[in-house]
Amino acid sequence: MKRDSIFYKLFRQSPTLLFELLPDVPDEASRYRFDSVAVKEPKFEIDGVLLPPEGSNGTVFFVEVQFQRVETLYERIFAETALYFYRNCEKFSDWQAVVIYPSRGIEQNKRHPHRSLLNGEQVHRVFLNELGNIRELPLWVALMVLTTVNEADAPEEARCLIGRTEQVASADETRAIIEMITTIISYKFKELSTQEVEAMLDITFEETRVYREIKAEAEQKGLEQGRQEGRQEEAASLILRMLTKRFGSLEDDAQSSVRALSLENLEALSEALLDFDSMSELNTWIAQRSE
Repeated sequence: MKRDSIFYKLFRQSPTLLFELLPDVPDEASRYRFDSVAVKEPKFEIDGVLLPPEGSNGTVFFVEVQFQRVETLYERIFAETALYFYRNCEKFSDWQAVVIYPSRGIEQNKRHPHRSLLNGEQVHRVFLNELGNIRELPLWVALMVLTTVNEADAPEEARCLIGRTEQVASADETRAIIEMITTIISYKFKELSTQEVEAMLDITFEETRVYREIKAEAEQKGLEQGRQEGRQEEAASLILRMLTKRFGSLEDDAQSSVRALSLENLEALSEALLDFDSMSELNTWIAQRSE
């Protein structure tokens, strides 16, 4: 199950979700934005960061989602966060790290060398199975916990979460949460089709269908635009070949002027150029249509 991408989408959809897991919340929590960063030389890939508003000099939060045991996880996390903070310390007043586990059993055994950080206020370890009953958690936190629910219970918990969402969330938030739920269930049951997932969750997906229709319409427009651009490029290439045969090699400026013409003007030029006796007439013709 591709949990990294799911959690990345969760934090992108709801950046303040992280603060629901922490005891202290920054004053400008609602203005934080979620991003991923790379630290080079050596190159580290940090799962994600929550960045304070530009110019606020607030705290930067590093996020790590870990669903498999890695015995050098803390060594890597503390190395990359320290390096990133070192190179960007003028932007931030402090840093904190949040490591999200499904359970304590996934945490690395060798923790003693990092006891000061792990037992202090800067590093927060979140164990999803200890957050409480999924049906009583805030919606976005419940989505995180849904990724850990076993296959036998996942469909029922997903249906309950959808029901809660429809009762309390806005239309846009409902659509976003339903999309996340279907993504999570699809990852858990990879052998099922979209229709079978819909049947499993016992919902009509009206919001999701609207979303898909809008997406399909946008894709169709993009396809039509691509076809239009393709026809325009073909017409420009044809006219440039005709001009080259008639007047010889064309200067770069002349070629650029022809390629910049609309498809309608290119079609008009294909007829007009038959009457041209020199390149100056072509330049005049193009200049008139550029005014």
